[in-house]
Amino acid sequence: MKISARNSIKGKVKNVVIGQVSAEVTIDLGNGKEIVSVITKNSVENLGIKVGKEVYAVIKASSVMIATD
Repeated sequence: MKISARNSIKGKVKNVVIGQVSAEVTIDLGNGKEIVSVITKNSVENLGIKVGKEVYAVIKASSVMIATD
């Protein structure tokens, strides 16, 4: 796989919650770290995403927001 995004993090799918249109995918990055992504239900099906599958979280953003209380 070749991709232009610089932030590609490998992990294993820990949980998938599928809704009517979208799905929430939790990826275990190791060392107690996780990342959660919301993608379409069709993408979950087309990519064969299921618990235990190795995947990449690819992050491509023009900005990162930070907030405090």
